[in-house]
Amino acid sequence: MAGKTKNDLVNQAARKAEMTKSKTKMVLDTLLDSIEKELSSGHKVTLSPLGNFAVTRRKARQGRNPSTGERIQIPAKNDVKFTPSKNIKDQFN
Repeated sequence: MAGKTKNDLVNQAARKAEMTKSKTKMVLDTLLDSIEKELSSGHKVTLSPLGNFAVTRRKARQGRNPSTGERIQIPAKNDVKFTPSKNIKDQFN
């Protein structure tokens, strides 16, 4: 199953909005940059009707090196979590 690339999305949006591809790409890049900045500041981003992006903290934990079986310590880190909206979830049930 093939997915859409950023370029595919730009082309589709440019046609629908009757804008040039370069302006559409600039709008998409600006949107993605804004989302990235909000998340890096620790803020939640809600895109209705798509869903929510939020930064979550993963605790440090024990793991295993799959090639040697040796125990290793996996450090704590921040992750980005996406939670789809109810509308999106309902489309797949």
